Amino acid sequence: MKLNQLSKTAQKSQKRVGRGYGSGRGGHTAGRGQKGQKSRGKVPLYFEGTAMRKSLIRRLPMMPGKGKNSSHQVGPIIVNLKHLNLLKDKTIVNLVSLARAGIIDAKIAKQQGVKILGDGELKLALTVELPTSKSAAKKIVKAGGKVEIPIQDLPTLRRDLDESGKSGKKIKPSAKTAPAGVSLDGVPTRQKPTGTKPVKSPKNPKSPVKK
Repeated sequence: MKLNQLSKTAQKSQKRVGRGYGSGRGGHTAGRGQKGQKSRGKVPLYFEGTAMRKSLIRRLPMMPGKGKNSSHQVGPIIVNLKHLNLLKDKTIVNLVSLARAGIIDAKIAKQQGVKILGDGELKLALTVELPTSKSAAKKIVKAGGKVEIPIQDLPTLRRDLDESGKSGKKIKPSAKTAPAGVSLDGVPTRQKPTGTKPVKSPKNPKSPVKK
């Protein structure tokens, strides 16, 4: 075996520019050439002589349709009533129980939330602690269960129960969902003082007039 027959075991290092004439890319221009736009900076791929007038971005068509200006916010995960039959009877339905049953992904559900819809029939008596639709709430109660919405989920419930979404209807809080001193948004409110009205102090008597 000779030295020129050995396999290559090392890779040649990349040339570094501007490290003197002995490096192969030295000198004051360092391989960029003299003057010009490309010697002073990088030119983007979409640049065609002007910023926007003849650029590729200007020639591309706009997004058509009614949804081009709509919000791209991700909504909650939808779980129908027929999927809740996988749980045991008298189970408390929340994010933890649904994740343990394999119905939802716990990580995604924690970010987006979960909403129960009324597709299918429910055969179990469950206690649901998640936002539900009107039809789902009726079927849950009809099956012998109940819906208990935590205070932090009440704004979502109020938006769901409002049919138009913009009518501004207010929902009267019940004793279970919103205790005294807490609004539907879960924010403490100022309570009016109870008891007798405060007594006003009498006016100061007129000072005697000096003669």
